[in-house]
Amino acid sequence: MKNQKGFSLIELLIVVVIIGIIAAIAIPNLLAARRSANEGSAVSASRTLHGAQMTYASTYGNGN
Repeated sequence: MKNQKGFSLIELLIVVVIIGIIAAIAIPNLLAARRSANEGSAVSASRTLHGAQMTYASTYGNGN
């Protein structure tokens, strides 16, 4: 038998398929986590803005 070095085409295709399956599972989870983080950031910014509005209203009046 000859000394084999390297990988066969079938082995490489199997690795590509496995990586594709892992990516198909992981990418939606990462996108959902990113969306959740953005929503949390928006809620925090909204609360900060509301607090600033309340501070302004108590300092300068509410426009009456």
